[in-house]
Amino acid sequence: MSLAPAIAPSGWEASLHLTFRRDGERTVLGRRTSVGPLAVQKALYPEGQQVCHAIVLHPPGGIAGGDQLDISVGIESGGHALLTTPGATKWYRSTGAESSQRIGLRLASQAVCEWMPQENIFFEAARARNALTVDLAEGAVFCGWDVMCLGRTASGERFRSGSICQQWRVERLGKPLFEERCVLEGGSALLGSPIGMAGFPVCATLMVAGSGSDRAALDACRAIVPAEACKWGVTLMDDVLVARCLSHSAQVAREYFLALWRLLRPNYARIPASVPRIWAT
Repeated sequence: MSLAPAIAPSGWEASLHLTFRRDGERTVLGRRTSVGPLAVQKALYPEGQQVCHAIVLHPPGGIAGGDQLDISVGIESGGHALLTTPGATKWYRSTGAESSQRIGLRLASQAVCEWMPQENIFFEAARARNALTVDLAEGAVFCGWDVMCLGRTASGERFRSGSICQQWRVERLGKPLFEERCVLEGGSALLGSPIGMAGFPVCATLMVAGSGSDRAALDACRAIVPAEACKWGVTLMDDVLVARCLSHSAQVAREYFLALWRLLRPNYARIPASVPRIWAT
């Protein structure tokens, strides 16, 4: 998906390309190439050899106006990879140049990809595009989430100016399963509207596609309630289960999604959920 962002000459242009493959009972990181400040240091196996964990690093610590990041991940037949980040991704204020992050995931037959980054924090006056595309082969499963925080609320900051464009596209064999584009303008009425953000600074989305989720799974997910006052809901569209959460805290949204993940993962991966260790550091 081409976003055609406006890139300032001073912005970082970085790319990271990873390929995971099955080697006997193991999933291994078979290939990794990078340009600029994006990297994966090494493959990790905190829950045994079947699942390969990778931590995507962006050493500058945040995305500034003009930065363009491009991450592509391929998982070959039968592989299972979990990708996360070491901390929240900070999108800094911009004086005009737009920043972008493009993530492309391609899953071969019977592959599993879990894309579970920590939250995105959009500073006041950030101008950002954040796009995720997923291409599934027959029998492949994707589980992923996005937690979007508008402003640094702990310091009283609100998202009164700037713009955010969030895009999701999931397809199987060229046929769209899910596609969504959300544009939020700083200070707009949509941030307070009951059909928009409803005054909440955190908007989170979780998706499981290709897992064979059914009505029983949907009912079980709907029985899970966030720990604090939120707006939330779960929907099943054919083979795509989507959960939403509007909250005042990224931690509340994450804990809610972890409860859903613990319920769903034994069904689509045949193993219990194991929280990435990096989240505890």
